[in-house]
Amino acid sequence: MALTPDSGTRNNYAFALVRIGVGILFLIFGQYKVFGTAFTLHGGFQFWINKFLEGGAYPFMTPILRGFVLPHATAIAFLVAYGELAIGLALTFGILVRSASFCGLIFMLTMIFSSDYPGAGAPFWQYFGASLSHSVFALCFAAFLFGRADSVWSVAAMRKSRASVGGSGNQ
Repeated sequence: MALTPDSGTRNNYAFALVRIGVGILFLIFGQYKVFGTAFTLHGGFQFWINKFLEGGAYPFMTPILRGFVLPHATAIAFLVAYGELAIGLALTFGILVRSASFCGLIFMLTMIFSSDYPGAGAPFWQYFGASLSHSVFALCFAAFLFGRADSVWSVAAMRKSRASVGGSGNQ
């Protein structure tokens, strides 16, 4: 596949490259959680929630983390693990990109508010600096949600290409 000088086409390839890169990162995040048991069954998830509660959660999230998340930690740990893997697969292969991006955006927002609180007395800019590890992914998911990140290098694009080749050959 040669890149054409058309800027729209070049942007589609660049967007697809970012989509695939984020997908691969989420495959990495999810695979060790799904194929190992430390995160889901042996306290890994609870460790992180307790760490967030010790110093990184926004105040409105504290009752949710203590009252709902920790009592249901094992089920939520499996949801996180398989959710990350599913998001990674969807983005990498370009399948259900918008649905995966919506779920990824919600997940990143929960991570921002659960773990990236710089403290009540922090300057305004530190709220954004503290959330960089999650806000960049949130912005990617928002772009994938509203853009056409699956227009090239995806199962959806392959199906569309095959349909147009098959449709023109039957006339």
